[in-house]
Amino acid sequence: MGKWLIGNNVRKLRFNLDEMTQQQLADKVGVTRQTIVAIEKGNYSPSLELAFRIAIVFNSPLEEVFFVEEKDL
Repeated sequence: MGKWLIGNNVRKLRFNLDEMTQQQLADKVGVTRQTIVAIEKGNYSPSLELAFRIAIVFNSPLEEVFFVEEKDL
């Protein structure tokens, strides 16, 4: 059995939404810019609540913003 990793399309969605900055997204969802950076890089998996807040900003279904990948160990 492999390890599950959460991937995301946050960076792509930001640029598709009038080239929103990381800071603008952070302000809208109530976190720091560094948190958005870590999410985009895949270094941090957001809580379910934060994931939903991000999806709402993009007016997108959660599974369009975040996805799961299985990696072999």
